[in-house]
Amino acid sequence: MKKLVHELIPPGICNLLNPANIYSNNEVKLEDIEIYGFDYDYTLAQYSNLLHTMIFNTAREILVNQYKYPEGIKNYEYQPNFAIRGLHYDVKKGFLMKIDAFHYVQLGTVYRGFSPVPDEEVFQMYEGTQHVPLHRMSDFYGKGPSMKQFMDIFSLPEMTLLSWVNDYFNTHNIEYDPVHLFRDVSDAVTSVHVKGMMYNWIEKDLEKYILHGDETYAVLNRLINNGKKLFLITNSPFNFVDKGMKHMVGKDWRDLFDLVIVQADKPGFFTDKRKPFRRLDATGMLQWDKINTLEKGKMYKQGNLFDFLRLTGWGGSKVLYFGDHLYSDLADLMLRHGWRTGAIVPELEAEISIINTEQFTHGLTWLQVLTGLLERLQVYRDAESKQVLNEWIKERHELMSLTKNLFNPQFGSIFRTYHNPTYFSRRLCRFSDIYMSSISCLLNYDTTYTFYPRRTPLQHEAPLWMDQLCTGCMKTPFLEEMVHMR
Repeated sequence: MKKLVHELIPPGICNLLNPANIYSNNEVKLEDIEIYGFDYDYTLAQYSNLLHTMIFNTAREILVNQYKYPEGIKNYEYQPNFAIRGLHYDVKKGFLMKIDAFHYVQLGTVYRGFSPVPDEEVFQMYEGTQHVPLHRMSDFYGKGPSMKQFMDIFSLPEMTLLSWVNDYFNTHNIEYDPVHLFRDVSDAVTSVHVKGMMYNWIEKDLEKYILHGDETYAVLNRLINNGKKLFLITNSPFNFVDKGMKHMVGKDWRDLFDLVIVQADKPGFFTDKRKPFRRLDATGMLQWDKINTLEKGKMYKQGNLFDFLRLTGWGGSKVLYFGDHLYSDLADLMLRHGWRTGAIVPELEAEISIINTEQFTHGLTWLQVLTGLLERLQVYRDAESKQVLNEWIKERHELMSLTKNLFNPQFGSIFRTYHNPTYFSRRLCRFSDIYMSSISCLLNYDTTYTFYPRRTPLQHEAPLWMDQLCTGCMKTPFLEEMVHMR
């Protein structure tokens, strides 16, 4: 097989993807962008994986010490490579799973705790099908009556803790209600953020937790030098943002921004008209005056997008806003207000490095070849042909598992199931005009650059390269014999 695949792949086809590139879902002319907006966490500030370990450990202690969960849970450690972003959790069944863009569960990616759920049980639990109806999955922000989608990068430790606690209760034969467990774990993780623990860890050791600060400064400075206006809208508090930005950009970081809004309470900031802006003084203390103008160099808390638009006059496609959370940061801005949006997807860098490997390229090419052959040759119904077809079906399934496991042994890529886009990918394409691994990718493009989305073939449009691969395969003696066999 390797020799055949090598003959079919044109020289140099590997390593074509650059993780520093920006990828476009929609045409965007940077020349038309006058105003750049940013989220803070995982957008301007990227964090080391150590932060996830700290969140996991602290939430685990809260479960045991405050919620009186079994002491044995303290023995479990954070597993950084277990879960991936974009997974769904069935609150009533206690299943963590990956769902594709068509609401079908990807078999082999359903876990109860750390144990895979057999396909037969998945069919039984979901009424003989892999399909999960829309009304059960999620509302606009990923929280449905029985399903929760984990779209936040901060949710990785929560998924791992959920899985460990499920695992503990199941292995120790402890009867429990999965709904209670989900809510307790969710509350424990939330308290790490609400009580400011995470902020304290980062503030005490900025060098350890914050990555790529020099690149953040370079991006902002470059935009300013090209006459762009900048603003920041974040849910994080003033002191935390102030210390982080001073670390990355310098003590005069606020001079770069025309407007800074903290504790914005997104996504409510984009939909709730009731919260007015409040001004903060230089130390972060709340002021009591009514806000009739938004001034450069001033700090503001809360507020809402409708007052923001009224007071600034900024709106429409001349604004480009960057964030990491597809729901909380980007969805409303694109769908309701017509802003341009850029998604920050840190996982993109690691996934592209895997896509660029020979192992993945060869496996995917042979998988495509087998799929094309199965489509064309299934018309032959004699016993010998059926045997070969069944062998190809088995090999195709093995190749699908192989390519999946290169990304993550449990759940695979955050962008694809075996052949369909994931539910995460569907939202990424719907809510972002462009996406990239970090805002530093902007340094690779001129501020007048135009992003053009690539024309990818629809199913009814002939994928010529696929036809050529299949034709090449059929010219080999073995497959040529199979084509003519009756």
